[in-house]
Amino acid sequence: MSIMKDGSIREHSIADARRNLPTLIREAEGGMALQLTRRGRPVAMLIGCRQFDRLTAKRTGFAAAYRNFRQTTDLPGLAINPDEVFGDIRDATPGRDPQL
Repeated sequence: MSIMKDGSIREHSIADARRNLPTLIREAEGGMALQLTRRGRPVAMLIGCRQFDRLTAKRTGFAAAYRNFRQTTDLPGLAINPDEVFGDIRDATPGRDPQL
């Protein structure tokens, strides 16, 4: 979805959309998101089919994706040593004494 440089989405009144529908459809097909307004209030969005399909696609949840990863990846065969990868991440100092 394309958004303007200032972060806003292009707005068009419904009357303007009626007059310029072919142009607006080409812009939506090209990836531009267009907001349609009635009396200055947003009432609808015009987006292309690619953006709509991306927004409505069924996505795999984390648990299912992780389960699939575990089933398709030979983790022991990777020979990853967690101490080598994560050994220096956690600070080993005891920290400060809490004041209760």
